[in-house]
Amino acid sequence: MREGLRAQLWPLPTLGVALAIVAGVGLPVLDGRTQHDIPSWLRAYLFGGSPDAARSVLAAIAGSMVTVTALTFSLTVVTLQLASSQFSPRLLRTFTADRYVQATLALFLATFTFALTVLRTVRTGDDGQVGFVPQSSVTVAFVLTLASVLALVLFLSHLAREIRIETMMSSVHSAADRTIHRLLGEKPDLTGEVSAKGTSDVAPPVPPADVLTLTVAVSGFLISVDEAALLKAAVETDALVHIDRHPGSSLIADTPVGAAWPRAGKPFTSGTRARLVEEVSRAVRTGAERTELQDVAFGLRQLTDIAVKALSPGINDPTTAVHALSHSSALLCGLARRDLGPRLLRDEHEQIRVVLRRPDLEDLLDVAVDQPLRYGAAEPAVLARIAMLLRELAWCSESTRHPPITAALARLRSTIDAQDLHASERLRLTVLAEHVDEALTGRWAQARRP
Repeated sequence: MREGLRAQLWPLPTLGVALAIVAGVGLPVLDGRTQHDIPSWLRAYLFGGSPDAARSVLAAIAGSMVTVTALTFSLTVVTLQLASSQFSPRLLRTFTADRYVQATLALFLATFTFALTVLRTVRTGDDGQVGFVPQSSVTVAFVLTLASVLALVLFLSHLAREIRIETMMSSVHSAADRTIHRLLGEKPDLTGEVSAKGTSDVAPPVPPADVLTLTVAVSGFLISVDEAALLKAAVETDALVHIDRHPGSSLIADTPVGAAWPRAGKPFTSGTRARLVEEVSRAVRTGAERTELQDVAFGLRQLTDIAVKALSPGINDPTTAVHALSHSSALLCGLARRDLGPRLLRDEHEQIRVVLRRPDLEDLLDVAVDQPLRYGAAEPAVLARIAMLLRELAWCSESTRHPPITAALARLRSTIDAQDLHASERLRLTVLAEHVDEALTGRWAQARRP
């Protein structure tokens, strides 16, 4: 729920409106009780006009803030449309989750609401009423208006910066780094010892031939897995649970997402089977779109989308594709140093109860390289950057993780051979591919011209 609310535009502005209503009702009451006790030095800084002047000021503030808010919403929508059409639809979460945009909208709507709420308390003294001007409240409305003007200028500057492609890619990279650090830690567990969280280099149990098939009730993307609920269900039913789909996968209702089997070999009763299926279906949560909550590959997917969009015939921007591949290379090198094996959840007796699949280096490399290699096959700069990505990844990874890199290098060489390239370009790419071979053997050859 927190992740879902974070990517929405409405929660923070709604909170601002609610606070403005409370302040707009409470502050005039406080004004009425303390208006004769305000020190003279402070009164000089407060609004000193007549009720008619106060009404005019508040009405002007309310009217202008509606216009400014509408302009801000329009600019935000245009930015979202630009990001979706020019870069990737999966970048929209980055914009809607921008706290600066949310705070700016909250300030504008709060200023409008506060001015309108205070306006109803101003009395002109007609019809036998006693005139009343909430001086502090009108002053606060004036200060909020000045803050809104400043926020509008800063918002325009912020928006101009955010729609730059380099800023977008840096934001995606930073968010992916935070997700990787949160889910995989600083570095892999290379000691072979079982960690407190249940991750180790111990081989996970292999499902037997006769297993209970586990499904989900709702189609969508696998958003997250409630590990505590899954472990509890496995312990209470004395079962071993294996989820073979990782976050980010597309799930279809009533199709298998995993399996379970009795730990002691005794068959499940019908009640236990039904309970286990229900608990697993509840613990494996699906949604309409991928999120970065537990999806370590989501950042790579966004960067690859940017690269592929840049290589489309309507845009033809290979430089952006090259820069996106650079960010992907940095993420892959960071992932290669971490434990990408299945996540093992253990009970209080340190017995494996749940096995959760995570994307391995081959999966992640396919996400980062396959589509740019296909759609950028005719662009030497893209092919050269892919070769450099493989070289960097080979240098940062252990020899046990080299087979996916070797396979990707073979695909790269096949693609190069199939292209109609100039002799100098082909020779340069051949040399870069040889550099990957050297990096796979632990040697970093000095750059040389073919």
